[in-house]
This record gives sequence, C-alpha cells and structure tokens, in this order.
Amino acid sequence: MIGTIVNVITILVGTSIGVFVGSKIPSKTRTLITDALGLVTFVSGASACAALWNSNYVAKVGSGRPILITLGALLIGGILGSVFRIEERLDNVGEKLKRRFSNENDSNFVTGFVTASLIFVIGPMAILGSISDGLGNGNELLILKSIMDGFAAIAFAAALGWGVAGSAICVLIYQGAWSAVGAFLGSTLQEYQIDSITGVGGLLLIGIGLKLLNLRSIAIGDMLPALLIAPVLATSVALLM
Repeated sequence: MIGTIVNVITILVGTSIGVFVGSKIPSKTRTLITDALGLVTFVSGASACAALWNSNYVAKVGSGRPILITLGALLIGGILGSVFRIEERLDNVGEKLKRRFSNENDSNFVTGFVTASLIFVIGPMAILGSISDGLGNGNELLILKSIMDGFAAIAFAAALGWGVAGSAICVLIYQGAWSAVGAFLGSTLQEYQIDSITGVGGLLLIGIGLKLLNLRSIAIGDMLPALLIAPVLATSVALLM
C-alpha cells in the first residue's frame, strides 16, 4: 500500500498547488489547460487500446475476438452501471463533499471530483502497479504513476478547483483493492486478462477525453463495471478455445 499512499499524497499536494496557482490564471488559460488535458487523455486512451491487439491476448481468445469481448464488457457493464446508477452516485458523493468542504460558488467541484477520480483510477498502471505492490514485487510503477498524477492534479485543480482532491479517496479505495488482490490471491490474473481490462479502460479514457473537450458527454461512471466484466468474458472465451 506504500505506492498507493504516495499516490494519494501527490494528488493532494498537486491539488493544493493547482488551486493556489489557479487563482492567478485567467479563465481563458484555465480552459486551455483543460483542453490540453483532454487531448492527452484521448491519446493515453488510444495507447491503452493497443492492448486489444497484443499477441498473447489474440492467441488466447482468437483473432478479432478482443474487440467483441470489449463490446460485450461495455454493454453488460453499462447496463449494470445504469441499474446501480453509478454515475449518479458519483455525482452525489461529489455534491456531499462540496457541501462539506467547499463554498456554494464552486460550481466545478463535482466535475473536478468525478473527472479526476475516473482518470486517476482507470488505466493499466493503476492495476498492474497495485498488484505488484500487493505481491511485494516493488512499487516503482505506482511511484511513476504518482508523479504523473501529481502534475495532472495541478493542471486539473487549476481549472476545476478543490474537487480534484476528493479523487484521492477513490484512488485509495480502488488501488487498495487491487493491492489486496495481489496480496491474497497471488499472481492470479494472467497477461491476457490484464490486456482485456486495459483495452476497456482505454476506451473509457477516450470517452473522458471527449467529455473534457466538450465534444460528447458520456456517462463513463456507469460503464466502470466493464473493467470487471472484461476479464470474465476473456477467460470464458479462452476456455472455449
């Protein structure tokens, strides 16, 4: 859990710096920062999607099937997320934090909390780094992720305010859970299963990028169960091969 704790600290420090600097940055510049983050998030998502064509993944489930597995995971996950109203509940958590820690004029609080939470927990580094940390194989991946998240938190907080700090709670819970998987289940997840999660996460990141760029508002929160559905579907297909 050391890597995750470091990650939480860098997010909190980055948010504090971003809020302090953000007050001195013109609104037009803050919008530009958000656009830049949207573009980088979009590219990061596209890069993560490359996992769908990894040779080991294709060999395990068959040619062309990673795309179908991803589609199935997004559809099933999206339906489950809608039923359990995950996006709405994330918004509600943000609203509660806003009432407790922020002033009424901070309209970006919920947006900062939800957006930063999704970006900081989605991706291969969060999963692989946390599992490695839990297995006792080192926390280098999470330290690297912490540095990246710290700089991202500065930029996000400059544009969206204190809501970004709330994402540290999600990071602690999410990465802590994956560390527990590594500690208690050992190296259960195989490479192709990680690829299935990474591919789905990449598409979710692209959706976040579209939202940050004001191109399309997608209920990414409702699709989060797809990250759990993907390895289940991939395993099922691999067993049938």
